[in-house]
Amino acid sequence: MADTEFLSTRQAALRLGVSLGTVQNMVESGALDAWKTAGGHRRIPATSVEAMLARRKSQSASPETVASLDILIAEDDPILQKLYQATFERWNLPLQLRIVDNGFEGLLQVGQRMPDVLIADLMMPGMDGFEMIRRLRANPDLAAMDIVVISAIDSAEIAQQGLPEDVTVFAKPIPFHEIKGFMLGRLASRQRPVR
Repeated sequence: MADTEFLSTRQAALRLGVSLGTVQNMVESGALDAWKTAGGHRRIPATSVEAMLARRKSQSASPETVASLDILIAEDDPILQKLYQATFERWNLPLQLRIVDNGFEGLLQVGQRMPDVLIADLMMPGMDGFEMIRRLRANPDLAAMDIVVISAIDSAEIAQQGLPEDVTVFAKPIPFHEIKGFMLGRLASRQRPVR
């Protein structure tokens, strides 16, 4: 078996132009195929990386055929709201962005149209992120919605208050590189043929 048939996480990250964590997220979400060695290292088929690069190229060539991701952000800080807006626009990805400033508004927006991804702060006025996420995860009809938490709260306190296991948690400052990788993984998994 030639070494070039499989790439390490680092090699895949360099080839795709993303971070190691982003490649790990892509593997976990199923956007990239991979297997683990006996020593626990990921090996990613070069064909899987090349297929993702080809999908990216075709998406940029014909953006009107790409299904967009509906993103809902629950963040009460107006400066961070503007930062999300500006950064997501700069990525030039097929994303539809909605922003609310508390958990109650978040619930209302999800009720009107379930987003593909909810990005939530935990400390917000009125209904906080913990309560909003608990209510959302109590509804089995919303199980397909990914939830990402971005918070300045200490991880021990988050664990004490409790979040569902399927919630991805990042610490502030907002790790935009990781979020972009998460979005690319979701978009890539949508482009897989259903047949």
